[in-house]
Amino acid sequence: MKKIFFLLIFLISSQLYASYILIPMDAETQENHLKAYGITYWTLAQNIKVKWLLNYRGGSFLLPDNDKIKKECKIRGVSFEVLSNNKAESILQEISSPSKNMEAVVLEKAPKIAVYTPRGKLPWDDAVTMVLSYAEIPYDTVYDEQVLKDELVLYDWLHLHHEDFTGQYGKFYRMYRTAAWYIEEKKEAEALAEKLGYSKVSEEKRDVALKIRDYVVGGGFMFAMCSATDSFDIALSAENTDICEPMFDGDGSDANYQSKIDFRKTFAFKDYTLERSPMVYEFSSIDMTRKRKIPKQTDYFSLMDFSAKWDPIPTMLCQNHTALVKGFMGQTTSFTREEIKSNVLVMGENRTNGEAKYIHGIKGKGFFTFYGGHDPEDYTHKVGDPKTELDLHPTSPGYRLILNNVLFPAAKKKKQKT
Repeated sequence: MKKIFFLLIFLISSQLYASYILIPMDAETQENHLKAYGITYWTLAQNIKVKWLLNYRGGSFLLPDNDKIKKECKIRGVSFEVLSNNKAESILQEISSPSKNMEAVVLEKAPKIAVYTPRGKLPWDDAVTMVLSYAEIPYDTVYDEQVLKDELVLYDWLHLHHEDFTGQYGKFYRMYRTAAWYIEEKKEAEALAEKLGYSKVSEEKRDVALKIRDYVVGGGFMFAMCSATDSFDIALSAENTDICEPMFDGDGSDANYQSKIDFRKTFAFKDYTLERSPMVYEFSSIDMTRKRKIPKQTDYFSLMDFSAKWDPIPTMLCQNHTALVKGFMGQTTSFTREEIKSNVLVMGENRTNGEAKYIHGIKGKGFFTFYGGHDPEDYTHKVGDPKTELDLHPTSPGYRLILNNVLFPAAKKKKQKT
């Protein structure tokens, strides 16, 4: 009888002891939101599943109690709370309530990440490589050779560098055509195209875009920022059309090429007008940079509110500790709302002028997210500007959106609704 009594006491008391680690993601508690994603990724890489608590305290993470995880949190400066089994169960019950716009999503496996970027590119030229490095999330770099050899199938998640897939060298011609870096990058691009069997950079980049399209259609996840967003879609729509002027590819563009653009081939955009002049730093009417009249002090975009239980994907991608995020510029700052396809979801918008900043869609078996702007913590980021120090922005809401996308492929897959 005595043994049974002590056994019952042990079982009851064990329920009070720590069984879980909560990594809160609200504004008040978490000291380093960005590195918290790195802890979650690191945990998944140890073959330990994690629950992502959508809309609970800013999209918190629930992990099993583990001394190694706690030690890693302390080393990286990530705030965490130790919960009893009863407390964790109480939180999960609250989340499961039909009256709460919350959901617990299981993250199963650390996604393998590739960043599309040329060799020698400085890491701070790209917000994604900066935040992956800061969060201590490992990634591989790939470029045209790997893409054309179908090596993207090795990866779950692909980020497109701020690339020009149209072969117009970023439309930097007017301002930088005599700059040493522009001349060198053009020379390197032409040499790579020739090595890969192409007479034109534009034709090589077109085939790279087509391979990336196939990767997404086959089930991959693609994330793109700044000029990689619209130049990618433009390259797809101009698959059989020469839109490059002589200074870019050595011969003239096709006559009336605007009428030959095929919007059926794009991921996100429709009915846009291409910018024909090589002297204009712009690809098309998709981008709102020159059309917007918003002072920096009031430049914010709002994240949409989705149903966590019925729309878990956009809910995951919008997890944050604030619904209002500072705006930031880029070659492609934001997207003209009327030129976004109806089946593409707008997840973040500037309500002052209705521009879309953050959009998401499905293509075949895969997914894509386009995020306008260059660097969430550098408002105008110009060529030659100094590196953003993320130690100064560990709670950045704009950078959190990037890391939401990084973790998304880890989520336990459910059948898509038809």
